[in-house]
Amino acid sequence: MDSRGDGYCGRMDTHTSEQLEAVQNVVDRVTSWQDGAPEGTVADELRKGLDEAGVSLDDGQVAALASAIEDRHGAIDASEVLAR
Repeated sequence: MDSRGDGYCGRMDTHTSEQLEAVQNVVDRVTSWQDGAPEGTVADELRKGLDEAGVSLDDGQVAALASAIEDRHGAIDASEVLAR
């Protein structure tokens, strides 16, 4: 959760290092199986993982991560993607 206590943060630079680590873990997990996943599955799995980790990202941030995962087919740096 962020300093407001509601779990919602707009920009990635407002997340704690623990939250960034949780987001990166979710991204790594989704990246590991995403090849051949139906469209929309990557974003859905990101949301599920983020919910489990207690970290909220807005729809644009989830879409950016999903797009990076689907396009790159390799290691994704969540902080880098979300800083754009």
